Amino acid sequence: MEKAAFEKLYQAYYMRVYSYVMSLAGKAHIAEEITQETFYKAFTTSAPFRGEANAVTWLCSIARNLFVDEMRRQAKRAAPIPPDADEDSGIDVAREVEDKDTSYQIHQALHELEEPYRRVFELRIFGEMSFREISEICGRTESWARVTYHRAKLKLMERMGIHETEL
Repeated sequence: MEKAAFEKLYQAYYMRVYSYVMSLAGKAHIAEEITQETFYKAFTTSAPFRGEANAVTWLCSIARNLFVDEMRRQAKRAAPIPPDADEDSGIDVAREVEDKDTSYQIHQALHELEEPYRRVFELRIFGEMSFREISEICGRTESWARVTYHRAKLKLMERMGIHETEL
C-alpha cells in the first residue's frame, strides 16, 4: 500500500476502528495499542486491501483478530485464584465465575452463529454502529440490517436457551 493511500485510510478510519476496539476491550490503553497494531498490520501485510469489502470492515476484522489474540495472551498470563484467598475480600467469586461462564457461553454461541448474522450482531453490539452504518458496510438496505440483527439475537437466545419472556 502506498504511503499516501495509507495516510488517507488512517485519517479516515482511525476513530471508527478505535471505537470498535474500545467497545471490545473497555480500556483505552488496550484499544489504542490494538488500533495502532491494526493499522501497522494493514500497512505491512502481504495481502493488501483489494477493495472487495468496505475498508472499515476490513480494518475492524483485523482489529478483532488482534483483540482475540491479545485476550488469549492475557488469559495465559493470568494467575489462578489461590485456594486460601480471603473470602471476605468483597469480591463475589461465585458471581464472577458465573459471569465469566455466561460471557463464554455468549461468545461461544456467537462464534457458532452463521454469517451474516454474526457480522451484523458484532457490528451492532461491539462496534456500536447504527443500522444505517451496518447497511453501508454490508452493501444492503437498512431494513435488511435491522431484520438480520433481530434474527441474530433470536438465534443467540435460542442457542443459549433463553426465551423472550425471560428478558
